[in-house]
Amino acid sequence: MNNHQNSFNVRTNYPIIANPKEVYYQLKHVSIHSEDRDIKKYPNSGEFDIELPEDISNISTARLCTWTFPSNYNTFSATNSNITMTFKIVNPYNPGEHSYNNPLQNEIFACLFLSSNDDYTIVIEEGFYDPELFVTELTNKFNEAITLRIQTYLTNLGYTDLLNEFASLGGYSRFTIVYNDISQKIWFGNTADSFILTNETIKQTRSCETRYQLPDSVNWGLPHNIGLPKTNVSSNLSVGLTPRFYYGNISCGDNGYWLLPDSSLPEAQCSYIECPYKVNLMGPSYFYLEIEGMNCIDETSPFNVSKFTAHTNETNGRTNASFAKIAVPSTPLTQWFDRDSTPRKYFTPPAERVRRLRIKLRYHNGEIVNFGLFDYSFMIEFMIVQPEQMTSADTFRRQM
Repeated sequence: MNNHQNSFNVRTNYPIIANPKEVYYQLKHVSIHSEDRDIKKYPNSGEFDIELPEDISNISTARLCTWTFPSNYNTFSATNSNITMTFKIVNPYNPGEHSYNNPLQNEIFACLFLSSNDDYTIVIEEGFYDPELFVTELTNKFNEAITLRIQTYLTNLGYTDLLNEFASLGGYSRFTIVYNDISQKIWFGNTADSFILTNETIKQTRSCETRYQLPDSVNWGLPHNIGLPKTNVSSNLSVGLTPRFYYGNISCGDNGYWLLPDSSLPEAQCSYIECPYKVNLMGPSYFYLEIEGMNCIDETSPFNVSKFTAHTNETNGRTNASFAKIAVPSTPLTQWFDRDSTPRKYFTPPAERVRRLRIKLRYHNGEIVNFGLFDYSFMIEFMIVQPEQMTSADTFRRQM
């Protein structure tokens, strides 16, 4: 056996060298447009599937590299559950207490007194507001709610003459709601009647809704945006003190005295509420992009009292919840573009093939982003692994 092996020369100064196996990385970019989706199947551009022009194979990493989104979202909408609030008139102006006999004012008092345990509900228009438009909308809606109640009351009693007189006066107009430019807070005022903002009613109604996938302890309704607490807030009587903004006029020539007693009602007293917190008119500051199979960002979840949180010390957050987190740096009047880097999704081993993407844009609470009829676009960068056996000539050319 040894003689047989010795008949072969197994030693050489020139051993055979295998071709080195090298890996190339190639960037592949795909531009996705929301208007290219099946609009009939996906009317809301916040969630849709789309097929890529070709298969993308051997994906090592993926990331969102550029994007362009419209800012036409509604800060206030029925979808956001923040266009409704309630209030009560708890101590209406009583002409009889001030020796003032006026048939219309007597009936207005009777109507408001009989309704003192009832909530008045207002619904503001959906959209985006600046502070001045916002307080104007609130003022008109508050006064309109009571105007409609008084009109119904007078109509049911058949007081046609009083109804016409009430209409000629412009209806109920005792509410005045203003914005303080310095403190950035909203003030509620009434020139004759005491009132309560019944925020607890909105909170209870809001807690019964199922729109949100996650509990939301912050964005709980219109009073939150206004700067009010979750509890009911009662108005203060302006006894010996007239509310005033010292920085300037609210209405032309008022010298900052934005709330004065109704001069047509003897011995009327003002009532007012200063919101404890600043007004929030901007809406969400970010949203998340989900792409099925490519999500790489862990996300915390709002704390909620449940059996899980009460009996464990584990987090109730979610792993691989989204692909990218996108800030909203503009107001709902413009358009914003990419300005920050985003995370990468790493595939180990490389993803074999991708042809169809399932896309979702949502807020932290799970609500789908709604851009209406406005389109948007973003681009995904794929890093593709290209393994290849190189010859000596290839190696020499690369070195050159």
